[in-house]
Amino acid sequence: MKKVLKWIGFVVGSLIGLVLVVGATLALMGNARLNKTYDFPPSDLVLPTDEVSLELGKHRVESLCAGCHGPDLGGIEKWFDAGPLGTVDSANLTGGEGGVGATYTTEDFVRAIRHGIDAESKPIFMPAVYSTSYLSDEELAAIIAYLQTLPPVDRTMSGANFTPLAKIMLVAGVLPQLPVEVVSHETHVDAVPAGPTVEYGKYMVDTHDCRLCHGQELNGGPFPDPTITKISPNLTPGGQIPFWTEEQFITTIRTGVTPGGYELDPEFMPWKDYAKFYDDELKAIYAYLQTVEKLPQYTE
Repeated sequence: MKKVLKWIGFVVGSLIGLVLVVGATLALMGNARLNKTYDFPPSDLVLPTDEVSLELGKHRVESLCAGCHGPDLGGIEKWFDAGPLGTVDSANLTGGEGGVGATYTTEDFVRAIRHGIDAESKPIFMPAVYSTSYLSDEELAAIIAYLQTLPPVDRTMSGANFTPLAKIMLVAGVLPQLPVEVVSHETHVDAVPAGPTVEYGKYMVDTHDCRLCHGQELNGGPFPDPTITKISPNLTPGGQIPFWTEEQFITTIRTGVTPGGYELDPEFMPWKDYAKFYDDELKAIYAYLQTVEKLPQYTE
């Protein structure tokens, strides 16, 4: 009996050791991915200085950046808090103490917003890059130009602090790929003429996280935050929006209340940010959503 127990202990101990070795290996592989450096051709963007462009930059920053970086754009502590997976502070975008605006060049901002890497060319945890990589050169330059006019906010952030478990899950494919591993990395993106058109509606959808939360086909899906178990609603003609008028769609985004009286939760649907869209932008989005393929609600 003692020999049997001894062998059982040996086998169990060996298995535990094997699991620890595999876990440590996967964690090291995850750490390597998080510290990999990338090199992309420079965009050579020329920043505008005219008031119209700066107003466009302000408009885009209000709908694209403030939700994650705070009303003063000085960053949010534990913007992402996934418990055993770790935490992420969103960056201070201003030129104050601790702000990237104090050191980032135009090209550094381009690398972050379009490619998902920091000034050291390493990946950043910024899910919005899935969308902001589609920004036209014109709008990207306007955004960066406006960011350089921000009042300085002194706030030092801690960046991303992922646990070994998160790194293991990244390598195992349980967590989504890093933005830098997915986006197209175009050097230049042409502008789409602004207006209440289907083409401009697609541009607005592509650049404002709609596909990030509602799925690439817009028929709903899991949220990018793995701690959120909700499924986002279907935006295609297979969902509710085709039964809304253009006016009802605009009112829903402006007020956060659907025609049926359902109140949108700003924690999951940033309608307060999108309420700042111009009427023509909302009309364009509505027009585009009428043209996408009719699909059933994602349920898995």
